[in-house]
This record gives sequence, structure tokens and C-alpha cells, in this order.
Amino acid sequence: MSHPSLPLAASAPAETPPHTGGLLLLVDGTAGLLTVAAIGIALLLFLIIKVRLQPFVALLGVSIAVGLMAGLSVTELFGTVQRSDAVSTIESGMGGILGHVAIIIGLGTMLGAILEVSGGAEVLAGRLLGMFGERRAPLAMGLTGLIFGVPVFFDVGIFVLAPIVYAAAKRSGKSILLYCLPLLAGLSVTHAFLPPHPGPVAAAGLLHVDLGWVILMGVVCGLPAVVAAWVYSAWIGKRIFVPVPQDMVEAAQEAKDAVVAEQRASGAEPRETPVPLGTVLGIIGTPLLLILAATFSSIALDPSTLRSVIEFFGHPFVALTLALFLAYYLLGIRRGWSRRSLETVSTSSLKPVGNILLVVGAGGVFGAVLKASGVAQALSDTFNDVGLPVIVLSYLISVVLRVAQGSATVAIVTTAGIVAPLLAEGDHSQAFVALVIMAISAGSIFASHVNDGGFWMVAKYFGISERDTLRTWTVLESVLSVAGFAVAAALSLVV
Repeated sequence: MSHPSLPLAASAPAETPPHTGGLLLLVDGTAGLLTVAAIGIALLLFLIIKVRLQPFVALLGVSIAVGLMAGLSVTELFGTVQRSDAVSTIESGMGGILGHVAIIIGLGTMLGAILEVSGGAEVLAGRLLGMFGERRAPLAMGLTGLIFGVPVFFDVGIFVLAPIVYAAAKRSGKSILLYCLPLLAGLSVTHAFLPPHPGPVAAAGLLHVDLGWVILMGVVCGLPAVVAAWVYSAWIGKRIFVPVPQDMVEAAQEAKDAVVAEQRASGAEPRETPVPLGTVLGIIGTPLLLILAATFSSIALDPSTLRSVIEFFGHPFVALTLALFLAYYLLGIRRGWSRRSLETVSTSSLKPVGNILLVVGAGGVFGAVLKASGVAQALSDTFNDVGLPVIVLSYLISVVLRVAQGSATVAIVTTAGIVAPLLAEGDHSQAFVALVIMAISAGSIFASHVNDGGFWMVAKYFGISERDTLRTWTVLESVLSVAGFAVAAALSLVV
């Protein structure tokens, strides 16, 4: 199973291609192109951090500026109205990545919304709490975040699961940190390491890797990282006491009542019977297993009808569509939802996705401009001269971008564009490139602090002061990052 050809996956030219007709041909040679790269990244950070420009606009504007400074002509950047068949660098960069990413993110988002609204998360958390008992409630919350975090975005996971954290902490009388930090670790590691979340999906498209390898390496690198984070959560939760925020408890109940009212208004009368746990796990696990089966059938099986069937059902588009249909029937229609209600939930879930897709697409444009202008090749040559392994460079670049501007998605798509030519030059296996994606993803969650929206969401939802959020959540993210990268780096030595 392979993805459509993307501009950044093409082989890099042996020499920097000359450009003629550029408006701002200010540089010449490797040193000049490196200067352009430095100016471009600095400008990107300035626009996002200081000017507070929307990341999509910042990435697109910087891409155009970098292309012009490096000598790309207006025609190369934008195409020409005289020739409708001429594909510009911007169009190929945007279309190449979104053609693969948009469908996966859209299907994954709708799947997560059905699981959320149907009460699947509450069933999952309640059953795990019952299985593990009150003494091991923090572990139950961690597993809930890890499983439910696969199909839903990080912020949605907090919104849905926070009331369960409040209830567990209130019942025990202990610090809410003992319950929220394991949950957050599970949500964070799935958001950074596993499809269908935007970061790993975008990186897989940019670096031309089958999602099956990304899923496998995401699990292999993510599980040790989340265990390390749980150990830290247990340690710090006993040393810092944070009470349950009563105002958030009341707000959560109001939000839950509003969701139920919205369901009823759209024609879906919620039933009292809870969703079976096996149904929730089956729906979440179906696309992951199908994609993995398709990836490894190409290795284990000779070309045959059976292999074609497995690869068809395991293509991410088909696997996620099947999982969504299962959710529609098992969590919706069979439990009394109307078709109109399913349409309403699905449509409303896609509204926040537009911003994510535009940022991912602009990241693809940035990478395509770096490639077409020769800046990426200059960076590749320089990084090779440094002598650091590409997986280490990928992690460090991602860490710097993450700490500087706060967005994990921006850090991932920008880093993937920068390191793509380094990988294109070598004969690397799919497994190795997937590990590079894990390194990039690990770097993208390092040291969440005040420039990250997730920092403030955690602080406000769980009533943690800014000082204590830095001592707990920021360190937790750093533990996840370092542990995940350590596993990826170690595995890269043997694959």
C-alpha cells in the first residue's frame, strides 16, 4: 500500500537548481540559501509569537517570501493564467498534502464525535474504574485517556472526560493531579504519535510513509513514554495538592445538560442504557487493525487476490469509512438516533477542522517551496556535514519550533518539510522513516508552556495555578517527549 506521490518525497537534485526571473534574487550559493532559511524560520516565529498572526497566514506568507528571496520566479510560485495546466509550487504543495490528509482527518473527526456524543467515553472510564477499583483509579483514568484519545482531539478529550476526573478526585479526597495527569498523558501521547490525528498523518504524507508503520511505531514508542509519564504523575500528585475546582464541576454539568438538550432538539433521544464497552473498543480498534493488516500483508504475502482484498479494506480511507459506518449504526441508529441527528453531529464536528487543514496545507506549501528553491537541499547538505543522525536532528528541530511558537502541528509540518530532503537522499526503510516521524512528534510536545493553548486549557479545566501547571503539566509533556524520542532513537539503530 503506498500513498500518492507528493512533491516533497521526490529525489533531491544533485545541485541547487538555478532560478531566473525571481523578483527578489538576493542570494547565491549554499551560504545564501542557508541565510534565507534562517530568515524564513525567524520570520515565521516572529509572525506567530509577536504579531499573533494566524499560523496558516504566517506559513503561507513566509513560504512566498522564502521562495522569492531564494530566486523562484512568480510563475514558479503561482503558475500562470495563460497556461491552466501549469502547476505552481504553492498549488502542488497544498494539494499534495491535503489530498492525503484531509480525508483521514475528516473521517477521524466524525468518528470521534459519534463516540463522544453517544457516551462511549463515560462507559469506557466507568468500566475501567470499576475494574481497577478506587486504589488504582489513576491508572484507570490513564487507560481511558490512552484508548479514547485515539479517535478524538486532545481538547475534546479533556472536555468529555474532565467530569469523570472531578468525580474520582472528589470521592477520594486526594489531589486532582493524581487523576488528571495520567489522563492527560494518555490523551497527549495519542494526539502526538497516532493517526488519525493531524500531526502524524501530515508527517506520514510529507515523508511518504504508510500509516500502518506510523501506527506500529506510534504504539511501540508511545506506550513506554506514557508509562514513564504515569510514574511521574503518581510521584508529583502526592507532593502537590490541588482541590477539585467546584466552579468547573458546575460548568461541566451545565455543558453536559446542554449537549443532551442539543441531541434532543436534533431528533436523537438519548437512551438510558449505556453503550457496551466491547462496542466502543471494537469501533476504535477496527481501523487500526485493518490498516496494520494491509501494511504487513505487502510484506508477508505474495501478490494475490487475498492480498488485494486486505490492502483494499486496510487503506486508511476505507478503514476509517467502515469504522464510521459501524459507529453510525451501533452507537446511533440501533440506539434510537435519527438520520438527521447523525448528520447534525457529523457536520458540527467538522467545523473546527478547517483551521487544522489549512495549517497542514500551508506546511506542505512551506516544504514544497524549500524543495523547489534549493533551500531544502542546502539544509540537507549542511545537516549532513554536522554529522548528527537525522533522527536526532529531526527531534531537535521539532523541539526548537515547539518551544518557540507553541503549536505542535506547526512544529511537525515545518520540521517534516525541512528534513524531507535528508531522507530522500538515503535508502531508508519505511520503519526507519516512521521512527523519524516519532522523533518529530516527540519533539512537538516538549515543554508545553504559556504560548501553548493546551497549557491554559489544562490549567483552567483542572483548577491548577500557572506555577503548578509549569511544575506538573509542562514537566509531564517533557517526560513524554524525552521518553518517546529515546525509544525511537534506540529502535532506529536496529531497523
